[in-house]
Amino acid sequence: MSATSLRLLSKTKQNARIVIIGAGSAGIAAGTRLLEQGFKNVLLLEAEDRIGGRIHTIPFGDNVVDLGGQWCHGEKGNVVYETVKDLDLLEATEDHYETFKCVRSNKEVLPDHIADQLKDIAFKSIPDRQTELLDFTGTLGDYCNQKFWKELAKLPPIDLTIAKEFLEIFHKFEASVEAADHLYEVSAKGHLDYWLCEGELLLNWRDKGYKSFLRLLMKAREDHPEDLGVLKGRVLLNRRVSQINWLAEDEVIISCCNGQVITADHVICTVSLGVLKEQHKQLFMPGLPLAKVRAIEGLKLGTVDKFFLEFEHPPLPSDWPAFNCLWLREDLDELRASELFWLESVFGFYPVSKQPRILQGWIIGPHARHMETLTEEKVLEGLLWLFRKFLPFEMPHPKRMLRTQWHANQNFRGSYTFRSTYTDELRTGAWDLEAPLLDVGGRPRLQFAGESSHKHYYSTVHGAVETGFREANRLNTYYRSRTAQL
Repeated sequence: MSATSLRLLSKTKQNARIVIIGAGSAGIAAGTRLLEQGFKNVLLLEAEDRIGGRIHTIPFGDNVVDLGGQWCHGEKGNVVYETVKDLDLLEATEDHYETFKCVRSNKEVLPDHIADQLKDIAFKSIPDRQTELLDFTGTLGDYCNQKFWKELAKLPPIDLTIAKEFLEIFHKFEASVEAADHLYEVSAKGHLDYWLCEGELLLNWRDKGYKSFLRLLMKAREDHPEDLGVLKGRVLLNRRVSQINWLAEDEVIISCCNGQVITADHVICTVSLGVLKEQHKQLFMPGLPLAKVRAIEGLKLGTVDKFFLEFEHPPLPSDWPAFNCLWLREDLDELRASELFWLESVFGFYPVSKQPRILQGWIIGPHARHMETLTEEKVLEGLLWLFRKFLPFEMPHPKRMLRTQWHANQNFRGSYTFRSTYTDELRTGAWDLEAPLLDVGGRPRLQFAGESSHKHYYSTVHGAVETGFREANRLNTYYRSRTAQL
């Protein structure tokens, strides 16, 4: 028997070297689960100067805001909810995302009874798991349009111009849920792959933010904000990986941009789909198998960004829970010809739970990616112009503003994933991205985790966490089976 074979046979949970690329929710879930299962040599490499990935809770206003993942979506079957349900960390978000005012670009506010009818039609057209989609071959945009106009025809006449303006804003709202540039690239049938967890879908994190969940995973001490709990000493920050040689003779060789070289028996790669799309050709040596490449190219990751504006006092009138912006056609044509064209995809502003002095805005798609390239001064200038254009009252000047830049960040290149019509064309999916790359003896060498690799909970934190657990369990099963054979 060769020396290499003997060395591999000698590997156990106590001495197997496992490197996890990325210390976001999937990476932290994988690392903590592996330690629970008795693995001793676990290391996380994180390209950022912080842990959390697309969970990024920061101090702002009266407590904190979440620049990334913001809500716990659902209860039953949701690993995030199950972890924190008895700790008084979550509560239902206020109904601002349902009771918002609809304001046109001529400052006209839609009467509540008209707005409520349009909202009711739109929200009912969202196909959670509607059987109508089973045989629908078009896009989610096509489906929503058909459903909207069909239901509108059953009501007393509503001005069709206003109905069209509302449908456009609904498209933007729903595209933000999907993280798509527009609904016409979202596969209607593929939409059925996503599973909703039963229960409240917008559970808010009170005043501690999403990072409180990660701290629970790590068993970090409450009174030590920088404590990494069980991962203490196992996370290297500012370690951007330049190459993963996954077919070296008997180990995986990881090269970092700072020149450091690390060897491992197993690598769990949790980087975002955006990074895989941009870097997979140079990141992996040798190149990935065709099925893996097809999944990386076929799955889609879009851009959803946020604005946070802090005011001295609550900025909206007491009878204004929030507002969405409906563009008149002539105003939209004028906007598109100006340098403020990106404001077309800013669709709404809502108060932040537990922070009435903060207004949160949303922007999607190519316009979000353009916004990320502007200075903060230009962004604020545009938002203030938008307020003056739409609101029938004067908004106070904000004390400060934050905006996210998820696409511009080379360690993310986007927000979260969805299933597109191109995904359908390539006949690929999360199953191809999830599949581990094994050596000839069946040993997992290169594994993949992260929200994009979940078949049904993609785009969510609970999906990302489940994939981290999945890959840890894969290694645990492998070593248990080897022990049984010995």
